[in-house]
Amino acid sequence: MKKFVLLISGLFLFSLVFSQDYLARARKGKEWGAIKTDGSWAINPQFERINDFSEGLAAVKKNGEWGFVDANGSFIINPQFNDAHNFHEGKAAVKKNKEWGFVDKRGSWTINPQFENVKDFNGNIAAVKSGGEWGYVDGKGTWIINPQYEKVRNFKNGKAMVRKDGEWGWINTSGTYIINPQFPNAYPFVKVN
Repeated sequence: MKKFVLLISGLFLFSLVFSQDYLARARKGKEWGAIKTDGSWAINPQFERINDFSEGLAAVKKNGEWGFVDANGSFIINPQFNDAHNFHEGKAAVKKNKEWGFVDKRGSWTINPQFENVKDFNGNIAAVKSGGEWGYVDGKGTWIINPQYEKVRNFKNGKAMVRKDGEWGWINTSGTYIINPQFPNAYPFVKVN
């Protein structure tokens, strides 16, 4: 009986994993679309650019503007942006005119365009550039670490790399240095084992 239950469980997990849809960006001529694993078109080539799918949507550029499509190629958010990132944590960074903000999967602004540059959300925190310096905001656009850095990286495991006065250091999510800026070049921490 145990073997039977294990066999059924294994088959269920196998079908769950392999029933997932996989799409790859592909170009034909000058237009981009997406293909299935058998090489057939899931989304016919029709876009100037297409990003990878993230959270069920892909950013696409059509007629010079960015919008978002589903896996069938249907627009969920019509093209209207100057630039767009993929969705992360339910929000996508988009550029309207010269400023960046964030939209939800319906295309509604969650954080109005107001930043010079942005990075994607990670742990409900996004790095944003304002007044020539980088800081961090929460999911509502409230500053949690005021702009004060020349360059930044996203938070990972509660730490973020920041550059101040030409040197890199690390801060925690409160903005307190855990390693003071002292390195002219550095890379994020990675797990050894």
